[in-house]
Amino acid sequence: MTVTPPTQVDALLGDVLPALGLDDRYASAHLLVQPGNGLPSPLAVNALACGSVAAAALSGLALHGGSHVVVDPRQVSVSFRGDQLQSLDGRPFAAFAPLSGFFEASDGWVRTHANYPHHRERMLTALGLGDDADRDAAAAVIAGMSAQEVEDAIFAADGVAARVRSAQEWRESPQGQAVQEMPLLARDLVGEHEPVEAPYRPKVLDLTRVIAGPIATQTLGYVGADVLRVDSPHLLEPADQYALVGAEKRSTLLDLDDRADRATFEELLAQADVVVTGYRPGALDAYGLSSEALAENHPHVVHATLNAWGTGPWGDRRGFDSIVQAATGVAMAESPDGVQPGVLPAQVLDHSTGYLLAAGVFAALRARSMSGGIWRVSANLARTAHWLLDAEPDLEQGHYVPAPETYQTVVRGDAGLILASRPPFTIDDRDAFAHMGGLWGADEPRWEDDIR
Repeated sequence: MTVTPPTQVDALLGDVLPALGLDDRYASAHLLVQPGNGLPSPLAVNALACGSVAAAALSGLALHGGSHVVVDPRQVSVSFRGDQLQSLDGRPFAAFAPLSGFFEASDGWVRTHANYPHHRERMLTALGLGDDADRDAAAAVIAGMSAQEVEDAIFAADGVAARVRSAQEWRESPQGQAVQEMPLLARDLVGEHEPVEAPYRPKVLDLTRVIAGPIATQTLGYVGADVLRVDSPHLLEPADQYALVGAEKRSTLLDLDDRADRATFEELLAQADVVVTGYRPGALDAYGLSSEALAENHPHVVHATLNAWGTGPWGDRRGFDSIVQAATGVAMAESPDGVQPGVLPAQVLDHSTGYLLAAGVFAALRARSMSGGIWRVSANLARTAHWLLDAEPDLEQGHYVPAPETYQTVVRGDAGLILASRPPFTIDDRDAFAHMGGLWGADEPRWEDDIR
């Protein structure tokens, strides 16, 4: 198949193909992108979504082989809107808790994130409210504070919130300036090591939560990796959240503060090809999972890491797609009236950053087998937001897919009956997940080869 990548993915591929060790000729020979735009927005959302998916597809193809990949914007739209369109046992997914969302302060707007119980508790503590407080009570307190006061108070309480800023205001801030200096996708050679042959099924330890990291590891699994997600038994994950991004992986629980569990984890790590971490910087350092410690003790392992803000003054802050939208100016760019902030048609920063990270992992595994080396791959949501704000708007007017069920599948698994999107790209004739519907934390801490 010989095709030419169309305009809607050219811009992003032009920025990331060099980091993947690929070029335009490879893309032209192996990539087909269908026309269409299922993600309506004044920003280049379709270009970002389809481009990041195309990058992952091409990089996976280069590692594992095959003749071509196909990206259909309609399938991409349904996949990226999974939290809006998927269901578990007939129940729509609950994307946001009551205390998550926009609140009007005395001089502007803030966005909060309180989906997890500990984040809700910290937000209420910061606002001086009790555990039984509802959204109206929070809104009343926030209305009497400046937006900056709300952001500062919730951050001081170790919660998650951001003042809504314009893109210009964000770019002029120290963190905005730091993010602008970062690459969209980094694949760095951080040390020397002999070549390691790329296994048929690379072993991937998945230490991520929410959407971006799990999307990256789900993509690695779809293209052939053996993915084992490891979570703490003390950090619960909602069933529908795991069902959303739990395809092509198994899930186990290990307490890394427990001696026996830590020993089991170290055995898994010794055999791993890739470790993907998605917690805020430094959160896992005590367990020997910093890039420096992994490079020293497990130089064969590709370390892929993502977070909300990259490095800089906000490097250690928690963040989610919605929070990054608010802080970086994306929410105001989506405003319906120039006053009230808006939202992207999907959690595009999460999904796109996840696909970019997966693309980088495929490239690092390929480089590890060809020339050796110790490799680190990194991406962050804020830098993805910068790309979105800088890109030319999509040429084609977007419209939501009128019949999304055409691009979905129904699977009965241990978690229940799941209505879910099919993968956003095909490799040759592969267009479906081989495994989905598993239960969070239900699997043994073993690689599949050991199970068999």
